[in-house]
Amino acid sequence: MDYRIKNRWALVGGASKGLGLGCARALAREGAHVVLVARGAPALEAAAAALRADPEVPAGTQVLTVAADITTPEGRAAALAVRGSAYDIVVTNAGGPPPGDFREWDREAWIRALDANMLTPIELIKATVDGMASRGFGRIVNITSGAVKAPNEILGLSNGARSGLTGFIAGLARNGKLVSAGVTINNLLPGAFDTDRLRTTLEGAAKKTGQSAEAVAESRRKTVPAGRFGEADEFGATCAFLCSAQAGYITGQNLLIDGGAYPGTF
Repeated sequence: MDYRIKNRWALVGGASKGLGLGCARALAREGAHVVLVARGAPALEAAAAALRADPEVPAGTQVLTVAADITTPEGRAAALAVRGSAYDIVVTNAGGPPPGDFREWDREAWIRALDANMLTPIELIKATVDGMASRGFGRIVNITSGAVKAPNEILGLSNGARSGLTGFIAGLARNGKLVSAGVTINNLLPGAFDTDRLRTTLEGAAKKTGQSAEAVAESRRKTVPAGRFGEADEFGATCAFLCSAQAGYITGQNLLIDGGAYPGTF
């Protein structure tokens, strides 16, 4: 299926690895020009080089990089400077805050979590959404967390910040002026995917329980009906669909991708 996003411009955060890179790869394979943003320049450039050499990426597809911390005003300014408000697709993604015991988190820890996982997406949306509406097409996808639906005790910082973003998006995504102008805003909620973030969480759980990280990982796999952790390219494929022309009637949704782990009906 042709998603009809060839030559659209996409900004993807946290794109040097993991879920961000999975999304960037899927969009580039659809012919969208991608601007990859991440803090680590060596990993970012390696990811971009791999995309440019990917035989599934159409010839002429541009892959640009911005080595910056998108959770800072300076980093956002650098990312936005490439296209200004003229992005057609924005995938917000920033590393989640560390796991731990809420008793150990001071106000600064909470502010950092809110800046990265709630306020940064809002600032990126504010900078681009009106331009999308004026051109008659826009797709914003926020990578949040399955913890929004099924909170994890040790991920309290993430639970709080991402839930705040979810509430904000619930209202904005249903703004009639945006939706009728072809702009959709959705959240992707990853469950257990094989990423650095998951490994950090498993290591935190291992320290807390005294088990090995592999033992904790195996226990976690058993909670997933699929019997495995997800892969970044699976996640990216879902992101690319939400960014497609065909997904224009989907907005304000929280799509959980977790291999069936969430036990609820709704």
